[in-house]
Amino acid sequence: MLRTQGLTWRVGEVAIVDGVDIALAPGEFLGVIGPNGAGKTSLFNLVSGLRKPTSGTVWLGEDDVTALPPHRRARRGLGRTFQSSSVFGSLSVRENVRLAVQAHQGGSLSLWRRASSFAAVASAADQALETVGLGNRGEALAGTLAHGEKRKLEIALLLAGEPTVLLLDEPMAGVSAEDVPELVAVIRGLTRGAEATGRSVLMVEHHMDVILDLADRIAVMHHGALLACDTPDAVMAHRGVQEAYLGEGL
Repeated sequence: MLRTQGLTWRVGEVAIVDGVDIALAPGEFLGVIGPNGAGKTSLFNLVSGLRKPTSGTVWLGEDDVTALPPHRRARRGLGRTFQSSSVFGSLSVRENVRLAVQAHQGGSLSLWRRASSFAAVASAADQALETVGLGNRGEALAGTLAHGEKRKLEIALLLAGEPTVLLLDEPMAGVSAEDVPELVAVIRGLTRGAEATGRSVLMVEHHMDVILDLADRIAVMHHGALLACDTPDAVMAHRGVQEAYLGEGL
């Protein structure tokens, strides 16, 4: 679904991302961890097209997308969330998602457009809201949502684009402890749900309990390079990971 080879981004002589090779299988959940400054978000910026790599290649399926801008990667099935929440606070929850659906489907809100097309947009928006557990919050103003609910809304906006590969950049950031379990359940459903066949997730997260709960494999970054990429048990037992990230006493 997603593959990088030798992906590198240098600023002067410093390698922010250094020769990273990852491969994401259909339906797989790959977690990305590492100390602050390890290059995790920079890796996401390269994969999503916000940054141009110094060298290396990014593939979506069989397509080399290294030179494509973010919006063209999105059209090919790559969706991304960011660390900071970004929704239209003055619009309702449902209106936010309807705009995202329409942006994905194309066309304008013309008076000459078939009425059935509006129904299709509304239906897709409602389905995305149900998927993230906001089906009963459609009429609420997005700006009034609790932070955990805004995170769910951002995932609904992502789903509106019908991505096959989802990049989630620290979705638990700022979420209260009591809201974490619900958000974890939503994220688990992105690959495990009945409608998620083939959908894959690459997620950066600092909450180790969340990563261990969700991930099929964990990639560990350190000083911009990939230190390890294996099952959660294997990564937890990796001496280099313990020293670099989890601590000597683990």
